[in-house]
Amino acid sequence: MEQVMTRISVVKAKANFSRLLAEVEAGREVVITRRGAAVAKISSVVATKTPLNLKSIAEFRAGLAPAKSSAADLVRRLRDERY
Repeated sequence: MEQVMTRISVVKAKANFSRLLAEVEAGREVVITRRGAAVAKISSVVATKTPLNLKSIAEFRAGLAPAKSSAADLVRRLRDERY
């Protein structure tokens, strides 16, 4: 699939940023120009498709020492130390 590219000046990009993001989400690339010269390109972010390794997370959690106090107590202590 060929990717369509939009060229737009900095001034127009600032005024139409939401529309440009919609174009990027639709698969286009946007090149922002200043005085006719390209200065930036906006393209979509490709999400990683690696699934979480739940086994390694469970092994990590199992290796942690038990907490000496509750999370609420920890937050209170940190808050009180700050003031």
